[in-house]
Amino acid sequence: MTNQPILIYDTTLRDGSQGEGVSFSLQDKLNIASRLAETGIDFIEGGYPLSNEKDVSFFEQIRERDLGHTKVCAFGMTRRKSMDAKDDPGMQALVAARTPCITLVGKTWDYHATEVLRVSLEENLQMIGESAEFLSGHSELIYDAEHFFDGYTANPQYAIDTLKAAASGGAKWLVLCDTNGGALPERVAEVTTAAKEALKDCKVEFGIHTHNDGSMAVANSLAAVDAGVLQVQGTINGIGERCGNADLISVIANLGLKKKGFDVLQGRALTPLTELSRYVYETANLQWQNGQPFVGQSAFAHKGGMHVHAINKAAKTYEHIDPSLVGNERRILVSELSGRSNIVALATKHNLQDDRELMDKILAEVVTLENQGYQFENAGASFDLLVKRIAGTFQPHFETIKYRIVSGDRDPAKQNEFAEAIIKLKVGETLWFDAAEGQGPVNALDAALRKALADTYPCLAEMRLLDYKVRVVDSGAGTAASIRVNIESGDQEESWGTIGVSENIISASWRALVDAVEYKLHKEEMPLGG
Repeated sequence: MTNQPILIYDTTLRDGSQGEGVSFSLQDKLNIASRLAETGIDFIEGGYPLSNEKDVSFFEQIRERDLGHTKVCAFGMTRRKSMDAKDDPGMQALVAARTPCITLVGKTWDYHATEVLRVSLEENLQMIGESAEFLSGHSELIYDAEHFFDGYTANPQYAIDTLKAAASGGAKWLVLCDTNGGALPERVAEVTTAAKEALKDCKVEFGIHTHNDGSMAVANSLAAVDAGVLQVQGTINGIGERCGNADLISVIANLGLKKKGFDVLQGRALTPLTELSRYVYETANLQWQNGQPFVGQSAFAHKGGMHVHAINKAAKTYEHIDPSLVGNERRILVSELSGRSNIVALATKHNLQDDRELMDKILAEVVTLENQGYQFENAGASFDLLVKRIAGTFQPHFETIKYRIVSGDRDPAKQNEFAEAIIKLKVGETLWFDAAEGQGPVNALDAALRKALADTYPCLAEMRLLDYKVRVVDSGAGTAASIRVNIESGDQEESWGTIGVSENIISASWRALVDAVEYKLHKEEMPLGG
């Protein structure tokens, strides 16, 4: 028996862009659409062509791209009251978009029709039917029944009548929308079953569109699939208005890996999901959600010693799937909660895992440093150097003699704060004294350090600073509080994190910078003068 294909409809570019703080440029939308198509998404909703010129341009330019089997959808509302569909500007804009599919949204809830649209219930049915009939003559029509579950609760027969109006007008898909996001899975399953039964004589297929206001969007989508819908709508990472939409990442992963009897993305591997999730976050200028299921950085991260001990023996004891199936990876974290198992897992790369005494020393040092404000979860490079130091295998590539920061004077020409770093280092038997300016004291320190080491270690030219974060460890201490600095650095091959802690933000930054450079040099096994 073959699996039932479930088609995935992405509305990141329209519904997702309504999320707070989300704004896509035209190029952003085109690039995301291409990524979605490469992943195997079946439908991409590009926007509302009547609302702005950017969406009009999107539909014009996306036609020039090869999206494979993926269908682009233009989105719009039913005709205005007291107007013929063919004369309505919204209808005309949808047709002008020339998309393979058109998604039409209409009112299902009788209260919404009478109190918001200010039309009679009969006229609302006419608006739905006439709009569907006009549009279905131009493209495959998907009908989104807005507020369907609220509408069905208030007036079941009228809600069904709105679906029948869309179906009689030529809609191929009827999508039931939990627009307020307040439904529960059992109610979604019940109402979806009732709707399918009521329209069993119509040649239509059903879909589901849920919002996440009750934190049930993914669960409601899966419940609707169990009730027989063949299309699931949502957004990448669940971005969207208010609490967002169903997260298609979780929907796809659950359908493709967890539930039996269904196929998604034409049976393709789901390994691109993690990269796709992070690409959309970056394009939307949003912070990654570390705890996001399946694709978050913490989704397969293990910190408790008991957990790591079990993971080392049998990964499935604390992992519901192999992280590589969705393009993610396992991470072993080190902290004061860790046991020897965490240290062993991370020290394997140094071939030190059989030295129990050394493992205990490393763990004791980690606990001591965490009491001072260190955290090694995002500072794996600093932890690697710590292991080398305790094991006696660390060979410093340079020694800090002194450094000084001069800053605070405004440079009128550059319209920014002046910052200069002056450093003195010992490299082998040679003393290096150098200075550099930067956009702030940390940038100046970074520039001066690179400048001083450039001749001796030319490989540092390919290293770059990717991110810099500062956190107050003990805010109760006021201006004497410890400062934690995390720096992420990278080269052409990988990125790595380092950490520094001090009551002095410059000192903390310097420690993190020195670790970043030392990690690069140890990684390259760069001999002095090499």
